[in-house]
Amino acid sequence: MKFSKLKNAVTEWLNNAIYNSRSAVLNTLVSLKAFIWLTAAVLLFFVFGFETESNELEQVFLGLDVVLIIYFFSFLIRLLYEFRRTEFLKSNKLEAFLVFIIILNTVSNYYFDNQLIKYLAETLGFKNYQDAYLTFITFYFLILIVYEFIKASTVLSKLKTKPARTFIYSFLLLIAFGTGILMLPAMSVKEGSMPFMDALFTSVSASCVTGLIVVDTATYFTMKGQFVIMILFQLGGLGIISFTSFFATFLKSGVGIKQQLMLQDFLVSESLFSAKGLLRKIIGITLVIEIISFLLIFFSWGENVVFNSMGQKIFFSAFHAVSAFCNAGFSLFTNGLFEDGVANGYILHIIIALTLILGGLGFSSIKDLFSRKNLKDRFQNPWKDWNLSTKIAVYTSLVLLVSGTVVFYLLERGNTLSEQNFIESLITSFFQSATARTAGFNTVDIGALRTPTLIVIAFLMFIGASSGSVGGGIKTSTFYLLIVSVFATLRGRLKIEIDRKFIPKELLFKALSIFFFAASLNLIGIFILTITDSDFTLMQLIFEEVSAFGTVGLSTGITADLSFAGRTVIILSMFIGRVGTLTFALALSSRKSSKSYKYPKAHLMVG
Repeated sequence: MKFSKLKNAVTEWLNNAIYNSRSAVLNTLVSLKAFIWLTAAVLLFFVFGFETESNELEQVFLGLDVVLIIYFFSFLIRLLYEFRRTEFLKSNKLEAFLVFIIILNTVSNYYFDNQLIKYLAETLGFKNYQDAYLTFITFYFLILIVYEFIKASTVLSKLKTKPARTFIYSFLLLIAFGTGILMLPAMSVKEGSMPFMDALFTSVSASCVTGLIVVDTATYFTMKGQFVIMILFQLGGLGIISFTSFFATFLKSGVGIKQQLMLQDFLVSESLFSAKGLLRKIIGITLVIEIISFLLIFFSWGENVVFNSMGQKIFFSAFHAVSAFCNAGFSLFTNGLFEDGVANGYILHIIIALTLILGGLGFSSIKDLFSRKNLKDRFQNPWKDWNLSTKIAVYTSLVLLVSGTVVFYLLERGNTLSEQNFIESLITSFFQSATARTAGFNTVDIGALRTPTLIVIAFLMFIGASSGSVGGGIKTSTFYLLIVSVFATLRGRLKIEIDRKFIPKELLFKALSIFFFAASLNLIGIFILTITDSDFTLMQLIFEEVSAFGTVGLSTGITADLSFAGRTVIILSMFIGRVGTLTFALALSSRKSSKSYKYPKAHLMVG
């Protein structure tokens, strides 16, 4: 009790002592903090984007040490001048953790000669302790810089523009950022910078989780470049709006109504409140699935796959786990999963296939299926069923997967599957059926497939994944609604009913609009490609265009040989396919005018 009184007395005395200078000191620290982040960003940009000599690296180390020392003392001063110091630490956890790392590194360096860190550095494949420490500090500073950027991004809720346009702007910013970073000399193994068009194409393909490539990801990029690509398709898969809104929930300002509207559209949620509640669960579920996939992939590499170090094996496992869940289709093997040593890893194929299927189900469906609350509720109340959207996503995906597997096996058993036994052929057929719906991995030579098989895969790519997922295409719900409406028309029914629920006309009109825009976009793209790249067959061009629109990434091998105009068509198709045809149309549309009257009913001959 006496200690508590003494503590309160000391705190009160300290607050009174610093009160007069508090405003001036905190304003100065705000400017100092901006200087620290700017200096750190410049140093990291230099060391991350350019090849550095040993003497230059030492200067960067010295600069980072100075920045860390200034940062350390400025953080302590900010803590001292805060009246509510416990709340300050809770609201600045990342910065507090960095201060802890600085203290830990100092103690380890001067008293324990960094033996533990050196051991970890050698285990992970770093050349020395300096490289490991620099990599860690670089990564952590990047996290803090991104965190500060996310704080500033809460102005999205104040922009006077449509949520659809803001969503598109976020992808444009991500693409521009990725293009600039990939053009840095240290991103590629060749001398000089990556050509702008190649960097733009790669950035769009990664940000839009497509996987089409004009250069070999495995051999053209350094590990830094590959890491940037992984960050791009992770952010592009979950959406910038999701990430910024997720971090904004930890800030005092919270998530604004504008951001909640964008979340509702992106997550295909029924209400603003469910969208906001779904957000944290999505990030959590995503991390859990990617970590589990990473561990399974890590232990499923075959003996024929040789890694240079433990660090490389960890990176390869993480890259393919994230790429699979985000349906990105990027691989660190030249021939994808058709590479020697990987092509026969059927357990690996099943793990990746299951991961990409989960990524393509849709976030709301994953929550409905696997959240602890829902699982416990259904266990206690077995009569409770899935949501209607979950049923459509699961059953339609299942039908497409099974039918795609059977058709692929029947068409290719005498071609690409001729050297495999029945079980191997079945796994390969299942994998290609799953990956065709926006994932983009391949365990066979796509260029060697028969034309009927290419048509079937193009059909699956056009349909794509489920609504609210990381995948593209017109979505399984759109396809299901169109099929149901056709059967309802044939049976002479005026209303569409699914699972004892009435489907309003607005949803049917939306499905028809999505199908119309998607079909028109693909037809226009194919038409232009037949003019700009007439050297390729019509089937190759159709396959490439549909793959780009569906953000799939499968190709018959013509992507790198497309003309400048052809690449531009593919870039636009990937972008529109990712943000959504309807979202793009709404962003370009003008404000609708309300009409309180209606015209007489018209009668037209149709069909």
